[in-house]
Formats: sequence, C-alpha cells, structure tokens
Amino acid sequence: MTKMGTKDFRAAVKAAGKDDGLGDGQVKMVVSVFGNVDSHGDIVMPGAFADTLKAWKASGDPIPFIWSHQWGDPFSHIGAVTEAKETAQGLEVTAQLDLSFAKGKQVFALLKGRRVTQASFGYTIDDAEWVEKTAEDGAKYEVYELRKLSLIECGPCLVGANQETELLAAKAAELRGRALPAETLPHLKAMRDSIDGAIATAEAVARKTSGDEPDATDNPSADQTDTSGQPDDREANDSPDDGQGEESSAQSPSSKSAQVRARLLLTSIPTEGD
Repeated sequence: MTKMGTKDFRAAVKAAGKDDGLGDGQVKMVVSVFGNVDSHGDIVMPGAFADTLKAWKASGDPIPFIWSHQWGDPFSHIGAVTEAKETAQGLEVTAQLDLSFAKGKQVFALLKGRRVTQASFGYTIDDAEWVEKTAEDGAKYEVYELRKLSLIECGPCLVGANQETELLAAKAAELRGRALPAETLPHLKAMRDSIDGAIATAEAVARKTSGDEPDATDNPSADQTDTSGQPDDREANDSPDDGQGEESSAQSPSSKSAQVRARLLLTSIPTEGD
C-alpha cells in the first residue's frame, strides 16, 4: 500500500483578494519550498512536481484545495487550484475559494488578514533517496531527498508539522493526573513504547553525528518486548491515520513512524466525560 504524507510550510501566502490584484476569493500561495531541509529531515527537490502537474492538467480535474488536510470533511474542501507551477522558490498555486458557504468564506478572511500564513500539501512518493551531506563544521548528516512526488491536494493550515511536538506535549500535560478509563491502558502502554523507541533512535543518531558512537544506527528497540515480557503490540494498537501519516524522518523511517504512532495514540485517548 502506498504511504501518503503531508508537508507544511510557513509564510506561504503571497496574495489574497482584490487588494492584491486577484479576484474575490482568490489566493496565491507557495505550498512547497525547494531545497529546504524540514524538521523531518526531508528536502523537496526542484522538479519534484513536474510530472504530477502534467498529469493533473491532462486529467482535466482541478487539484483540491483543502483546509488543514481534513480530507474526510466535505466542508473542508474549500476550493480548487486554478493554476499551479514550479518556480525557483517552490510549488506556487493560485486557488479559488468557494465563498458561497461559511467555511470557505471564513478561511479566505483568515488568509486575507494574514491570521493564517502557512500552507500544506498531501502527496505520495514516486522517487526519493537518503543522501549524506556535510555541514559547515564538517559533521556528516543525512537528508531524504524527495525527487518525484504525486500531488494529492494542497491548502492553508494554521500549524505546521514542526509544531506537532509542542501540541503533543500540551495534550500529555492535559491528561497528566486525570483518572482515565481502564480501556485506555493498552493505548497508554503502546504510546509509551512508541515514544521510548523514538527517543532511543534520536539519541543514537545524536551520538553518531557527534562521533561518540559512530556505529549507532536505527532504532535499537524495534524488536523489543514490553516490561511484562509480552511481544511488542504497538502495531496492533495503531490508530487509523486517515491517509495523513508522514513518510520519512531526519532520524529514520522507524523513528518517524514511532513519533506519528505516539501522536495518534495520545490524541485518540478518551477521558472521563468524553
């Protein structure tokens, strides 16, 4: 099964509405930036969208313009892309928002008032490769070059992927000290194992980068058992990702999947009164 991912970028709104020379309800945004290593260690390469833009044009169908990757909500399909092109900066789109219903009208107001300034796109990977780079101080690091992508949708979003850690921490703080239903225990244990695996991988990569442990590589706890001695059941406790899981990581694919799994588990835990 092809894995679908999402990418979010800051400062993406270039123009919105009549004051910027566009039509009513029209916005121009950069939804992907070339050559920038993001918080997941991914870098979108120039030309990554060339084939998919040709395919969309040939199909005659408009590229969906969706609020914050909410694919399953028909009211979050707020418009359609009227023009898409690669520039030296990245993937630039012009979209027409549907102002005939409340959500499209509200999102346009947010964009025009620059209360929302980030953009995002959903994709699948057709061609990508891990590449070793050398930093200015001589340290070696790896990036995941996204060379050919199939575009699924794009649109504005309030919070980018690099803030997900903070959101996760806020949710954990909210749950701390609360009496949780007994049925959440398996989810909490699975979440703990996922977070432990992500931390272990991050520490291993940090040691490798610093030269303290050159042979440390991927997640050392990938095949571990939990403290009860039972087989690791993290996969069995996965929550559905609605097609919104990320594909790669600055650390490793196993680390990234652990982080995504932890976030999905934590946000899906019911609390008393829910």
